[in-house]
Amino acid sequence: MQKHFTKKNNYFSHVLFHLSVGLYRVLPGNFHRVILLDVDLKFTDDISKLYDRFKLFTDDNIIGIGREMQPVYRTLFTQYRNDHNGTRVGDPPPHGLPGFNSGALLLDLDRMRDSKLYNSQLAEETLARLTGEFTFDGYLGDQDFYTLLGMKYPQLFHRLPCGWNRQLCRSKRRTGEEHTFDQYHRCDEEVKIYHGNCHAKFP
Repeated sequence: MQKHFTKKNNYFSHVLFHLSVGLYRVLPGNFHRVILLDVDLKFTDDISKLYDRFKLFTDDNIIGIGREMQPVYRTLFTQYRNDHNGTRVGDPPPHGLPGFNSGALLLDLDRMRDSKLYNSQLAEETLARLTGEFTFDGYLGDQDFYTLLGMKYPQLFHRLPCGWNRQLCRSKRRTGEEHTFDQYHRCDEEVKIYHGNCHAKFP
């Protein structure tokens, strides 16, 4: 994971930012479901409602995760996008595939343990093929892995509404590209969790 989804001396190079991927191997078998949260979150509603999202998982879903709300993956998939004209990879919602943000994660540990597809993707040679297929060179830890996996195997993921991970960071907003940024950053749903990523201030 660290080989493919971090840069040297990068903030996300710490093993902590990869832990969620294999947490089901660490926790005892009597742990069945876990909510994993970043520390820079502010809840405006009951966390039990987030846990209730597990009930909405389809038979194939093993992880619940929200979308990335900046054009981060539009940039990281630049080479792939250039080589695949008309791809939805890296495009903004509602029709594009903007990638994931792992600030709030729902992990069904039993399903992660049992999923042959998921476990097959953790082998070094498989990771190398996956990153090569998308000409991807990331640096954001577990969310890079989930983003890549979601591009190829979307059925593994339950997509949390944007209100359950309302990211506030605007570091990727560029002069002259405000409209593009706003397509990614917009969230018209009631906010249940504010995510103060990149030291953004809470409302």
